[in-house]
Amino acid sequence: MTPPLIRVEGLACHFDVSGSWLARTLNRTGHVVVHAVDGVTFTIDKGETFSLVGESGSGKSTIGRLIVGLEWPTAGSITFDGQDLTRLGRDATLALRRRMQMIFQDPYASLNPRWRVKNLVAEPLLYSNNGSALSRGERQAKVGELLRHVGLSEKDGDKFPHEFSGGQRQRICIARALSGNPEFMVCDEPTSALDVSVQAQILNLMVQLQQDFGLTYLFISHNLAVVSHVSTRVGVLYLGRLCEVGTRDHVFERQRHPYTRMLLDSVPDLSLSGRPRTPVQGEIPSPISPPSGCSFHPRCPHANDRCRVERPELLELGGGPLVACHAVEEGRI
Repeated sequence: MTPPLIRVEGLACHFDVSGSWLARTLNRTGHVVVHAVDGVTFTIDKGETFSLVGESGSGKSTIGRLIVGLEWPTAGSITFDGQDLTRLGRDATLALRRRMQMIFQDPYASLNPRWRVKNLVAEPLLYSNNGSALSRGERQAKVGELLRHVGLSEKDGDKFPHEFSGGQRQRICIARALSGNPEFMVCDEPTSALDVSVQAQILNLMVQLQQDFGLTYLFISHNLAVVSHVSTRVGVLYLGRLCEVGTRDHVFERQRHPYTRMLLDSVPDLSLSGRPRTPVQGEIPSPISPPSGCSFHPRCPHANDRCRVERPELLELGGGPLVACHAVEEGRI
């Protein structure tokens, strides 16, 4: 079998948000640590779209930033194309990172307002292996080609970001990401700041670009409709832990974890099927002091004493998606 392009094992990321030493001394408090990601394991095969879905604060964006090197893990490993990024030297790591790019959530904040679009898109070419040797004219031609690929014109390169709409700015961000000729892209809620009609255009564009360039996506979103449209496989994240992983059809049609069911029940039922629905109850706990055992047990209608003390492992229980749930394991649901 072909090895996965990305392998994440036991990934954890904790942030120290304590006050200064003086403040802690005067207030007699210890260190305060946010458990943003807490032991996540998954793989992404070449050419597929693996989506992470969950409520705000579940750690989705942190995982994406860890993979591309914008954050450093507290524990665990990130393997890209067979090489562990957490154990390589700086030069070797940078060479691999050039094969990755990230599209950020807010197109208004991710573009330098003082640069023309042609300079924004051309910048990654100066640092990529296949673009650094290009002449200025060749880089300009490449920028024009990329702008046409994302549905803009070559003349748009002379404009500034403020002259474009939100959807057009996100197209510029996609063109900039493509200019480095990446193999793997992290898409951090790339459509959440856009109107619904524009969202569909951007999603269709990304699907087409994946086919044209052979891209592999890690797609991060809290919008289940978007995830069902673009995903090959889906991982459901809750408070920094994966609770269910499976193919798109498994997760959306034969889901087993109570949290996944609650998320799907929160989506409006346009077909008026009359199926009983359980809306998402309560709020996600604080990652500073996560619950013991299963992190979902304070909100779970099926929780028992075992759930409160023992952390469930992600297991394949009777086929279908991987599930981390004692109630499913014991056949209680």
